[in-house]
Amino acid sequence: MIKFINVSKTYPNGVKALVDVNLEVEQGEFVAIIGLSGAGKSTLIRTVNKMIDITSGQLLVNDIDVSGLSGKKLRKFRRKIGMVFQSFNLVNRTTVIKNVLTSRVADMSLIQSLLGLYSRQDKIKALEALDKVGILDKAYIRADQLSGGQQQRVALARTLAQDPEIILADEPVASLDPVMASVVMEDFQRINRDMKITIIINIHHVDLALKYADRIVGIQAGNIVFDGKANEITNDILKKIYGRELSDDDLMEKKDD
Repeated sequence: MIKFINVSKTYPNGVKALVDVNLEVEQGEFVAIIGLSGAGKSTLIRTVNKMIDITSGQLLVNDIDVSGLSGKKLRKFRRKIGMVFQSFNLVNRTTVIKNVLTSRVADMSLIQSLLGLYSRQDKIKALEALDKVGILDKAYIRADQLSGGQQQRVALARTLAQDPEIILADEPVASLDPVMASVVMEDFQRINRDMKITIIINIHHVDLALKYADRIVGIQAGNIVFDGKANEITNDILKKIYGRELSDDDLMEKKDD
């Protein structure tokens, strides 16, 4: 379980990114965080693995107080939390499987990691992860030869290869076209349902959030203004979250002219 208790985050420039957030996410949920740019969506998910420190309150992940973690304890904690970014963060000049194998480095000795001495078990795990996202046939192709959608699926496979209990995704489909965005969101949905991995995704496109996530959390100016099932979302609720009517820019699938 992930539990925010009166969590606030104020940046050094005075910006209040989170304001007294109270939120609980159970194991196995698929939660989409929606709201305007700058509302606090990225800050919210990045506090879960302590990429961003909270200013006040308490954040518990499986009863572990995240604020108190540092050094080896923090690195060990992060092993069970995968992170997927908008920018993929791949090494373009190496193969897909080598990119996935980098997730195993934390469990290797310094010499093994420097020389790339991955075990047979690690390689099998990497191939299995690629199979789960439907690109096993790309394993020995250089990453820079893939489309953006395929590269994001490699990034997701890399996360799966570390055996996470939680996956955090920060705008993972923002740079993809509508077709590939749906494909990647289907991967997240399938992984959540089949593997019972908790997924928290920060997403700009409201229609994709409603289609694939089970639960929606709406955030505005650092405050949670909605928390409920996707099928409970109404136009009035969306106006409350966004403070206006939604535009085509808020949707992945553009409306017809």
